[in-house]
This record gives sequence, C-alpha cells and structure tokens, in this order.
Amino acid sequence: MSIGNSSPEDRLSVGQAIQQARIEARLTVDEVSATTRIRVPIVHAIEQDDFSRCGGDVYARGHVRTLAKAVGLDPDELAAQYEAEHGGRPEPTPAAALFEAERIRPEPSRPNWTAAMVAAIVAVVGFVGFTLFSDGDEQARTPVAGEDAPDSVDRPDPGKPADPKPEPEPSGSESAIAAVPADKVTVKLVAEKGNSWISAEDHNGRLLHEGVLKEGDSRTFTDDKRIDLVLGNAGAVTLFVNGKEVDKVGEVGQVQRVSYTKGDPEQG
Repeated sequence: MSIGNSSPEDRLSVGQAIQQARIEARLTVDEVSATTRIRVPIVHAIEQDDFSRCGGDVYARGHVRTLAKAVGLDPDELAAQYEAEHGGRPEPTPAAALFEAERIRPEPSRPNWTAAMVAAIVAVVGFVGFTLFSDGDEQARTPVAGEDAPDSVDRPDPGKPADPKPEPEPSGSESAIAAVPADKVTVKLVAEKGNSWISAEDHNGRLLHEGVLKEGDSRTFTDDKRIDLVLGNAGAVTLFVNGKEVDKVGEVGQVQRVSYTKGDPEQG
C-alpha cells in the first residue's frame, strides 16, 4: 500500500494509514501488538494520531516504523510523513564561519623544470625501447613462406551432437513437489486470493517468519520434524505440504493455527 502519491489534502494521516493497512491485512490490534511488542493502548493511540503515549519523538518514530512494517507499509515513507506532520528532526547547528584574515594562504609553487625534463627523457627512452622490442617480436612471429599458419580457431566436430537444451523448470505445484527433501517436512504458502498475515515456527518453537504475505507472493519453510503455522486470512492462502496441495485450510478472513510433520499433508 502506498500513501505518498495522493495530494496533501486527500492523504491519510499516519495513524489512519496504519489502521487502514491493518484492517486490509485482516489483523486485529492484539495480533499487531503481539507481533511488534508494542502495547495495545499505544497501538490504539497511534491509530488515532495520538503520539503522547510513545515517550517522545524518537520512540514515536520507531513505533511508526515498526507498525508500518507489520501491516505491510513502507517504513521509510511513513516515518518521513510523521516527521513532516510533527515538526521533523531538529536542524543541525551550523559551524562558525572562518575569518578570511586568519586563513593562511600558501605561496604558489614554482614549476620544477628539472623534474619535467627528466620525466620527458625517460618517456622518450621507454617509447623507443618498446618500439624496437615490438618490431623484433613481430618479426619472430611472422611465418616463413611455404609454412602453414597455425590454426588457432576451434572448429566444431561434425560427429559431435549439439548440447541438449535444458528442460524448463516446473512451476506451481510441480515445483513444490520437485523441491521437497525426503527426510524433512516442507511447507510452501502462496497468497493467491489476497494478503494474509502469517507466522511460522519450527519444532523447537523458534520463529522462522512473521509478517504480511502479500497477494502473489510465496514463502517456503523446512524443518526436520514439524512446522507450526498461524494464518491471519486462511482462505487467501494455498498450502503445499511435503509436495502435496492441501485442499482447504480455512475461509477468507478466518484465523487458522495448523501444524504439519513429515507424514502429512493431514493437519496436525
């Protein structure tokens, strides 16, 4: 979502832009708070363009960047809009001007004619030596009359078959099946019907990814034992588990929590 192309009169405020993007991503304030570690009352206040709870401009600017990233906005663009709407950064104090009288002007250096003459002589001697060497080397490479010049051009062997053209890479579900390792659990998510907030963890509970998966994008996760998923808009996401497409994960707008192991695609 872009907020920089509209006129200043029509452009959404920082808080309105965050709120609208969150709603379009089908995220609740609680989910955004859990993702960003920003407390729920502060998220509500920022969406109402109240930055007094942030503790100052530095913290407010950081919260704006974090929330923008969580709901799929450009952090730099939204932070710049915040600075424009709330006074921006303080201007640096210019350094004191130097007095012309205190500047020490070096005397102009005189040309060193001796060094220039030596350099010219060295250049001439080098050029003459290079010319003589090149002429002698050219004569040494000239073939004797009657001898065949060496054939340095590689000619194709008529009996050798042409290199086979590479097979085209499979796409869609075929690529998902071809890339599956046999000893791991592999989950591929494709946002085919809209944006969806997603979260993925391995069997140890380590966070692999968290954020908005935009329509048309995909993510693939692999683990030795299990992948745990949270889908904020389950109906918008198509799943491929261990190379097989899962028929239906959930409805549009529905939040689903699923887990998959090496023996699936049955839901865990």
